Amino acid sequence: MPRPTRAIVDLDKLHRNYRRAAALADPGKAIAVVKANGYGHGIEAVATSLASVAPRFAVAILEEALALRAVVPRTPVLVMQGVYEPDEWLACSQKNFIPAVHSPEQLDSLRAARLQGPVTVWIKVNTGMNRLGFPSGDVPRVLSALEAIPGVAVEALMTHFAQADEPDHPRTGDQLKVMADLRSAFPEKSQSVANSAAHYTTRAGENEWTRPGIMLYGSGPLVRSTGATLGLEAVMTLESALIAVRDLQPGDAVGYGADWCADRPTRMGIVAIGYGDGYPRAAPSGTPVAVGGRRTRLIGRVSMDMLAVDLGELPDAKPGDRVELWGSTVSVDEVAQASGTIGYELLTRVTSRVPRVLLSASA
Repeated sequence: MPRPTRAIVDLDKLHRNYRRAAALADPGKAIAVVKANGYGHGIEAVATSLASVAPRFAVAILEEALALRAVVPRTPVLVMQGVYEPDEWLACSQKNFIPAVHSPEQLDSLRAARLQGPVTVWIKVNTGMNRLGFPSGDVPRVLSALEAIPGVAVEALMTHFAQADEPDHPRTGDQLKVMADLRSAFPEKSQSVANSAAHYTTRAGENEWTRPGIMLYGSGPLVRSTGATLGLEAVMTLESALIAVRDLQPGDAVGYGADWCADRPTRMGIVAIGYGDGYPRAAPSGTPVAVGGRRTRLIGRVSMDMLAVDLGELPDAKPGDRVELWGSTVSVDEVAQASGTIGYELLTRVTSRVPRVLLSASA
C-alpha cells in the first residue's frame, strides 16, 4: 500500500485564480509567474494548464525558462533575473525569452554576445527595494546603450515593490512616483510594476503588464490575510492520513524533547508526514490541522517523517482517516503564520518525495 502523503494540485482552481488576477489587472495583461517549480506545484503542469489563457510566463532564472520550453514551445517567457554569460543571450534570442537587464555587468555581457537573431529585453529599475536594478537616473543612459546594440529591443521598464503587501504604505506611493516620472520621460515603453499584493493595493491595470505569482496558487499576498479572504482558492491540498491512534495519560510526553505533555487523558493520532516532506519543523503545538474534514491541532514537535495531532474532540477518528495539513479547510497562510513564515516558503518547500496528483475537470 503506498504511503498516503501527497499534494493534490487542482488546476481548475489555478485557472479561476488566474482569471481573478487578470480581472484585477485589466486593461493591463497578467503575466503568470511560475518560478520555483510553479511555487511548488510543478512548473510543467502549471504552465501547460495556463498556456491557453496566460499571454506570457515569468520565471526567475534561465534554467526555469528552459524547463518551460519543453512543454510550452511558443509563449514568451520573462526571465526576471536575466542572464549572466554572453552565450546565454543566444538562448534568449532563439527561444523567445525576455531577460531583464539590471546591472552594468549584464549590459557588458550583452555587448559581447554573438546574437543570431533579435532579442527583446526589459530594464529593471531600482525604485526603493534596493535589491536589483538601475537607479532611475541611469535609465536614459542604459536605454541608449541597449538600443545601440544591433538586434536588441527594449520593450519595458519594470520594478518590484518592497511593501505593497501593507495597504497604504507610503513607500509604495514613492515607488509608483518614480515609475510615473519614467513613463512621462519614455511613454513609448511599457511598464510592469504590480506583483500579487499590488493587484489589491494599487491601480494595477494602469500598467501594461502585471506579474501575479503567489495569488495564482491561492495564498494571500497581503499581511494578515488569507487567500480565501481575497477571493482566491487553495490550489494545493497537502494531505496524509492517520497511521496510529493512542490514548495518553496525564504526564505522558509526545515527541522529541518531550516539550508537550498531556495534562489530562488525551486521544492522540500520528500522521505520516514531517519536515522531510516539507512540512515546517517550526510549526508549534496548536498549529491547525484537519482530520476527516474537522479542524484540530498539532501537539509536540514535528519529526522528519511524522507528526502528532490532538484527537480529543474527534472520538471517531481512526487509522486511515484523511488528514489535511493545508488546503481549503486549513489555509497554508494559517500554518505559515503559526510557523513564523509565509505561505510562499511552505508551498515551495514541499519535497520531491511527496507526489503531486493533478486534478482538472476540464482535462
